Amino acid sequence: MRFDIITLFPELFAPFLASGVTRRAYASGQVDVRLWNPRDYADGNYRRVDDRPFGGGPGMVMMAEPLARCLAAIRAERGEPEEAQAPVVLFSPIGESLNHAAVERWSASEGAVLLCGRYEGIDQRFIDAHVTVQMSLGDFVLSGGEIPAMALLDAVARLQPGVLNDEGSHQLDSFNPALDGLLDCPHYTRPEEWAGQQVPAALLSGHHAQIERWRRDQRLATTARHRPDLIDAARQAGRLAPADEAVLAKLG
Repeated sequence: MRFDIITLFPELFAPFLASGVTRRAYASGQVDVRLWNPRDYADGNYRRVDDRPFGGGPGMVMMAEPLARCLAAIRAERGEPEEAQAPVVLFSPIGESLNHAAVERWSASEGAVLLCGRYEGIDQRFIDAHVTVQMSLGDFVLSGGEIPAMALLDAVARLQPGVLNDEGSHQLDSFNPALDGLLDCPHYTRPEEWAGQQVPAALLSGHHAQIERWRRDQRLATTARHRPDLIDAARQAGRLAPADEAVLAKLG
């Protein structure tokens, strides 16, 4: 898959693409990331990409024309037919929150053009003409779309085959359908005792069924405590067994 990123700060992506386990996806080309700076498509000696908002007010607004030229260059390089063009994604407070289901859809796609806004925003005429999807990380405002773009890339990259050391590792992540959409359980490692606290006996038992039951119980308890809405969703989807309901009943 290919992600073209329109950003005024392409240098922010260099360490991100070269760090951590997900770098394998970028280095191998499984997730092809290309950076585009709209300043390269702006006019004048100063390569201006923003201007004051009509109607007054604080801040600056990204201009439509440099973005349109940048997007046209991306379309030309991708060589896509007009009827099968990659979607243009804008990270915006009005977009739907990014979640696991959306990440899975993007991980099975052919990619997108990720538009990283800055300043007070982007000229609405460009949004109306070219943006097909708007997404948000949550109900808060960031200085630009670069961090949300990195979040999407990271989440998508780790789902690609061969990226994680353990092929099935991501299937045990929180929100994964393999865990029925529940939160993950607590994890422990050596030493067996630390600061007077012991590792739970079930994890030291060597008994596979007992370990899995402990982990399932912990996932249910953690989810019920912190995200009861996920318990409701799992119940409505018929994903909770009688043993699960018995655990939840004991929790009150």
